[in-house]
Amino acid sequence: MSEKHLKEGYYFWSGDVAAAEGAIAAGCRFYAGYPITPSSEIAEQMALRLPQVGGKFIEMEDEIASIAAIIGASWTGKRVMTATSGPGISLMNENIGLAVMTEVPVVVVNAMRGAPSTGLPTLVGQGDLMQAMYGSHGSYQIISLYPNSIQETFDLMFEAFNYAEKYRVPVMYLLDGLLAHMYERVYVPPKEEWEKKILWRKRAKEGFLPYQPEDDLVPPMPLIGEGYKIHATGLTHDESGYPNLTPQAQEKLVRRLNEKILKHEEEIWKVEEFMTEDADLIIVSFGGEARAVKSAVVEARKEGYKVGMLRLITIWPFPHKFIEKYSADFMVAELNYGQIYHKVREYAGNKVYKLNKMGGEIHTPDEILRKIREVMA
Repeated sequence: MSEKHLKEGYYFWSGDVAAAEGAIAAGCRFYAGYPITPSSEIAEQMALRLPQVGGKFIEMEDEIASIAAIIGASWTGKRVMTATSGPGISLMNENIGLAVMTEVPVVVVNAMRGAPSTGLPTLVGQGDLMQAMYGSHGSYQIISLYPNSIQETFDLMFEAFNYAEKYRVPVMYLLDGLLAHMYERVYVPPKEEWEKKILWRKRAKEGFLPYQPEDDLVPPMPLIGEGYKIHATGLTHDESGYPNLTPQAQEKLVRRLNEKILKHEEEIWKVEEFMTEDADLIIVSFGGEARAVKSAVVEARKEGYKVGMLRLITIWPFPHKFIEKYSADFMVAELNYGQIYHKVREYAGNKVYKLNKMGGEIHTPDEILRKIREVMA
């Protein structure tokens, strides 16, 4: 059967469908997952579309099996993805740590909902931001991206897969219940255009050591099935891949796992700066919430308030220099009790205000505008 790729043109998609189609366009050819609101439509779309482009879809028995399956498939050279929501991420976190330790490229979508526990399964939340970075145990760095439109949900998937491949690291792709189920128009460019964006992992050569890093601190990756003898373990290991449980090996390995990301953090950072040049107050936001913040900033400017917005597209590694460079006050608008607020407060030189909401809805522009008036009065 000939492969059925997307044609250039405009489509009317939900965020979940855009995430699935973006992943396929970015080269994803293996998906293993378990349905959970509000991410289930990603699995549905992947089940339909992956066989049409020569890929494989497996519905697993649970989230633990899902993350294990994509780690195994990645070792064969496939670009891989799974999708879930907060409770599923909680189950996946041990194996996300395994992917960090064995340096396996995977993309994990978390369509966030009201939390904790079962929470508000069908409504928006942003309570998993710290979980995205610190959910597994130990010291490590991963990359986390967060779009705020359906077009960006499609486009940013290329960056997610490229980062996973380039740095041999799990990438957490954050959506929220609003973006997952909202519909907007999406433009898909010609196939030859988006294929140029794809960056493949470095491949190992004869005589290599599986975990011998190059100058960028990332080792080339051998592929299972190509005749290489490799050993992958969650234990502390040396450059041969075999366990080495000495303090020296642990220090060397863990330091490199962190620094291979932090050394390149400025290449990974993506933000949107909106009316920040002369702002006395900058509102930090992300995802669906940022859409309301931008509207409020425009209205506040009409009233004479010098307000801007800093939208974080890269959540982790945290883009701290975009906080440090401003002498303004900050406000953090997020749909939780305060998570990114603590990171902004760590780097801001002036006052930092909270604007939190946890009811399964984003802030309205009027709510944000009232808070702007209050702190700038």
